[in-house]
Amino acid sequence: MIAAIAFYLFAAVLIASAVMVVTSRNPVHSVLFLILAFFNAAALFLLAGAEFLAMILVIVYVGAVAVLFLFVVMMLDVDFSAIREGFQRYAPIGGAVGLVLFAELIFVFGSWTFAEDAAGLRLNPMEPGADNTREIGRILYTDHVWLFQLSGLILLVAMIGAIVLTLRNKPVAKRQDISKQVNRMGSVNLRQVRSGAGLAELGIERPPVDAPPEPKRVEHHGGGHH
Repeated sequence: MIAAIAFYLFAAVLIASAVMVVTSRNPVHSVLFLILAFFNAAALFLLAGAEFLAMILVIVYVGAVAVLFLFVVMMLDVDFSAIREGFQRYAPIGGAVGLVLFAELIFVFGSWTFAEDAAGLRLNPMEPGADNTREIGRILYTDHVWLFQLSGLILLVAMIGAIVLTLRNKPVAKRQDISKQVNRMGSVNLRQVRSGAGLAELGIERPPVDAPPEPKRVEHHGGGHH
């Protein structure tokens, strides 16, 4: 009874926070709601007996990914007015695409039927005395290793695509030409310098520093106060 109440409570908070991630106007608030969704998902994993997945979700996603999202969003100079204008401009197209996807989901779930042995297929047999962490590693890196490698390749392509889309070519930025740096000849002079030598011994003079102006002297005249 208590486990069922906890499940519905964490699931409700998870769904509500996921909705707020999408609908929140402030991106910082969206990241905070995302962290809340991760914590509730970790609690659901604990209720299901997958403590390793719960700890990975908290340590990796909350401790690294979500915090990175938060710092990036806070450091970026986002023009919210331009984002709102673009949203209003493409709202009809986005609404039409959303309706098409919603209709497809209705068709898919309307004809969905569960197999007779579906309850048994979702369970994976474990060896006697084995824990969840070892069995997850065996399933990922032994039974489904090619799917695991394919998911890593998909993430790599997504990372490269994000870099290409966000890269801006600034004309004032200085670029490195590695081939010129490696193939240059005679542009570097090596000198034997004794230990403790200063810059003056090497012929490098620091630019003179202007002396600070002297404070003005205030003369006090005798007599009383006027």
